[in-house]
Amino acid sequence: MKSTVAPFIPQTAKPLYSYPKYWAECFGPAPFLPTSREEMDLLGWDSCDVIVVTGDAYVDHPSFGMAVIGRVLEAQGFRVGIIDQPAWDTAEPFKQLGPPNLYFGVTAGNMDSMINRYTADRRRRSDDAYSPDDQGDRRPDRATLVYSQRCREAYRNVPIVLGGIEASLRRIAHYDYWSDKVRRSVLVDAKADMLLFGNAERALVEITHRIAGGETIDAIQDVRGTAFLATSLPPAKLVEQERPWVELDSTSVDTPGRVEPMQNPYQVESEGEAKLDTASSAVPVVNDNEQVIEFAPRRGSRASRAETVIRLPAYEQVKGDPVLYAHASRILHAETNPGNARALVQAHGDRQVWINPPPVPLTTDEMDSVFGLPFARVPHPKYEGQKLPAWEMIRFSVNIMRGCFGGCTFCSITEHEGRIIQSRSEDSILNELEQIRDKTPGFTGVISDLGGPTANMYRLACKDPKIEAACRRPACVYPDICSNLNTDHAPLINLYKKARDMPGIKKVLISSGVRYDLAVESPEYVEELVTHHVGGYLKIAPEHTEEKPLEMMMKPGIGTYERFRVLFERFSKKAGKEQYLIPYFIAAHPGTTDNDMVELAIWLKRNGFRADQVQNFYPSPMATATTMYHTGKNPLHRLRREGGNVEIAKGGRQRKLHKALLRYHDPDNWPMIRTALKQMGRADLIGYGKRGLIPPRQPASDPSAEPGKNRTFLTRHPAPPSAAKAGPRKAKRSGRLKSRNSRSTRRV
Repeated sequence: MKSTVAPFIPQTAKPLYSYPKYWAECFGPAPFLPTSREEMDLLGWDSCDVIVVTGDAYVDHPSFGMAVIGRVLEAQGFRVGIIDQPAWDTAEPFKQLGPPNLYFGVTAGNMDSMINRYTADRRRRSDDAYSPDDQGDRRPDRATLVYSQRCREAYRNVPIVLGGIEASLRRIAHYDYWSDKVRRSVLVDAKADMLLFGNAERALVEITHRIAGGETIDAIQDVRGTAFLATSLPPAKLVEQERPWVELDSTSVDTPGRVEPMQNPYQVESEGEAKLDTASSAVPVVNDNEQVIEFAPRRGSRASRAETVIRLPAYEQVKGDPVLYAHASRILHAETNPGNARALVQAHGDRQVWINPPPVPLTTDEMDSVFGLPFARVPHPKYEGQKLPAWEMIRFSVNIMRGCFGGCTFCSITEHEGRIIQSRSEDSILNELEQIRDKTPGFTGVISDLGGPTANMYRLACKDPKIEAACRRPACVYPDICSNLNTDHAPLINLYKKARDMPGIKKVLISSGVRYDLAVESPEYVEELVTHHVGGYLKIAPEHTEEKPLEMMMKPGIGTYERFRVLFERFSKKAGKEQYLIPYFIAAHPGTTDNDMVELAIWLKRNGFRADQVQNFYPSPMATATTMYHTGKNPLHRLRREGGNVEIAKGGRQRKLHKALLRYHDPDNWPMIRTALKQMGRADLIGYGKRGLIPPRQPASDPSAEPGKNRTFLTRHPAPPSAAKAGPRKAKRSGRLKSRNSRSTRRV
C-alpha cells in the first residue's frame, strides 16, 4: 500500500451527475439489479463492474442502502450486482457473480449488525425485520468484517470498499458494547482498502469513475467522506507548490481544564485556538455577539485548515485510558461540520487511519435525482411468497429529507448523516406519492409517513450559510434553539396539504419522530399535524423528566413537552377528535441515578401512563452517550482526570431496576422496586394511597392468569373500534385506557 497522503482542498463539490457516463450505459437500467449469473445472462452482461455485498435482503426501494448504491452507480453507466445475505461459512457464495471489474462494496445493511442481532441486554434476537419471513439467522455478527474476509478469500486482488452505517460508526477506534472493550477501526480489522462514511453517493460516484479511469484505489486519498490506511504522512502537494502537513495534536485543540457551564459544548478553548493560529495561521472571525463564525487564513500564512490534520490519541492509548478515549470522541464530534472540519489521523500500531472531512451534502436537485431513479419499489422476485417486515413497514412511506441537527447524545444519526438537512423538492415528493398510489401493490390510499430521521426538520437550516459553514455546535436546538436557526414550518405545512389533497390519497399519517421543541415554535404546524395526520395517537420522545439525564442526552426539559401537549390537546379538541399523546422514555441512560428513575415513575403514574414495553439505553458505536457509558466522563464539557464523573447504570441489577421503574405497574417488578425504595429511603412511596407508587404486598395468585401476572393488576387494553360507536362515555373511557397502555420503546 502506498503511503502518500494528499490533502483535502475545500472547493465547490462536483455535481453528482456531471461525470461522463461509463461505456456500459448502453445496457440501460435493469428491472432488478442481478443477484445470480442467470440474471446477468438475461441482461446480456458478461461481468459486473461493482458487486455490492449486503446483510439485508435485496429490496429495490430508496429506503434500502444497497438499492440506492446500485441505482446511483447504474445511472453513471456501471453494471452493479447484488449478493444479499450470503452464507458466510465459505467463500463460494461470494463467487456467484464472478469477480467485479472494479471493486466489492461491502455493507452490513441498513442497521449495525450487532444492534440488529442483540437486545440492549446482549441477548440474541430471534427475528430480523430485514430478512425474509423475519428470520433471525441470516447475517453474522460484525457482518462487515466477515463479508470482507470472504470477499478477500474469493478474489484476493479485488479492492474492497466498506460502507453503510456499521462501517461509518466504526471508522476510528471505538467502544464495542457487546465485547465490552475498545476495538480497532473497522478498516484495520476488515483489511479493506477504503471506507465511505455518511451518505456516500458523492464519494461513491467519484471513486468509481476514478478507478474505472485507471487509478489504483490506494492512490485515491483526497475524496471527502472517505477513510483509508497509510504508513506515514509525507509532504502533501498543494495547488502549485509542495508543503508539509501541519500536524496538530488533539490535546492542543482542546486542553484539560475546569468545567464551564454548558454553552457550546464543542467550542474549542481560546488557548487551543491560539495554538491553532500558530500552527495553521487561521484567524477567528467573530460577529457582533463575539461568536466565532469562520476561520480566515492569515495573510502570508504558512498553512490553512485544509492543510491541517488533527492527530487523535492512538488506538493503543485510548483502549486503556478512558480520559483519552473521551477526549478523542470529543474531538471527532467537533470535526463533523463539512464547512470547517479538518482531516483526522489515528495510529493503529505502525499504520495510520486517515479520515478525510465529511462529505458535502447533496443539493435538492441531487436528492431529487437519487430518489427519482428507476427503483422497482418492491423486494426482488426471488422472495415471492415471503414477508419482509422492514419493507412492509416503509412501502407506503416517503423519505423527504436527511440529516438531523438535534444532537441527541444517544443517537447516531448525526454521526452518520450529518447535521445539515438535505431536503427533496416538493415536486419530487409528490411524484413519489403518485408512484406509490399507482404502482405499489396493496395500497389502500393511506400513506404511512412523510418524514425521515425526524418529521419536522424539512427545509430547516441556518439563516446564514457562512455562519452554518463555520459553526462548531453539535446541536442547533440545545441548550436552546439557536437564534440563527430558521424554524419556519411553512414549506412542510404546504407539503402536507398538497399530499393529502392528491387524488387517490385518503390519509397521510406522520410516524417519524416529531421534534416537539421545534414544533411549538410553529403552532400552525401542530394544528395541521393534529387535525389531519394523527391516527388516534402520536408518539413523541421527551426521554426523561429530570434535569441531569436530559442534560446528558442534550434534550429539552419536560416543560417543553408540556407546551406541546397543551397545543396537541387544544387542536385535537378543535378538530373534534379524541387523540392521545404517547411519550417515549429511556431507562439507564448515562447520567441517570436511581432517584431520577423513581421521579420519572412518579411522573408516569401521576399522568396515567403505563408502558407496555421499555428499553434500556443501548450503547451504539461512536455515540457521545456511549463514550459516557464506557469512560464515566462527559465529553460535552472539557475533560479532566480528577472528578467530573458521570453516573452510569452499568451493572445488570441497576439496569434492570431502571427498566422496572418504567414498568412500575407490573407486579413482577414490585419486589425489586420495594427493596430499592427502602434502601433509598423512599419507603413512603410504598402503599395504596394517592402517593403510593407500588402496593406493599404482592397480589394473591390466580391460577387462571398468565404465569407471573394477576388479572387484577394487568394493564387493560383499549376497547375494540366498535366501542367508539357506543356513545361518548364509552369512547372517552376507551381512549383513557389507550393512553395508559402506551408503548415506550426506544429507536436505535
